[in-house]
Amino acid sequence: MNKILLVLTAMSLSISLTACNSKKTSQKTEGNTMNKTLVAYFSATGNTAKLAKTLASVVGGDLYEIQPTQPYTSADLDWRDKKSRSSVEMNNKSYRPAIANKVDNMEQYDTIYIGFPIWWYVAPTIINTFLEQYNLEGKTIIPFATSGSSGIGNTNAELKNSCKGAILKNGKRFDSNASAQELKKWVESFYN
Repeated sequence: MNKILLVLTAMSLSISLTACNSKKTSQKTEGNTMNKTLVAYFSATGNTAKLAKTLASVVGGDLYEIQPTQPYTSADLDWRDKKSRSSVEMNNKSYRPAIANKVDNMEQYDTIYIGFPIWWYVAPTIINTFLEQYNLEGKTIIPFATSGSSGIGNTNAELKNSCKGAILKNGKRFDSNASAQELKKWVESFYN
């Protein structure tokens, strides 16, 4: 009798776990015909990192931080100083800051959300560096950004040549404290 009870309990537990796992998988792909999603981001001060983590949770995607070979200091980020590193980089659209890390198996991703802080009304040029080091043909690229007050500006125009062969969706600027609900609504807008 105890063996039968033990077997029934084990079967019930197995069925429950299978159902939970199935539900989790369907939530990741619900409304999304793509197989695998990456949420890649560059964050100079932590604001974009916070937003990216929330977005990765919403879309069930892998999270990847774009890390510059030489990290940015406060002096580097002083937009009022025309000689600061960020000012120099943004005034030369062909400048490509080096990246310290690389995504393994980028080919596995169909959709890439790319996050960054707005610098001079566009994405920092390190985002171009990131995009240009991969074959993005057939992938969907969706920019998202953080900013104290600036909009997303000409970001798509500035990123277009770095996304050859990809489908570049219009991006959106968010508050770094954007809720999962707000992000979910935005993500769903791409699939409705």
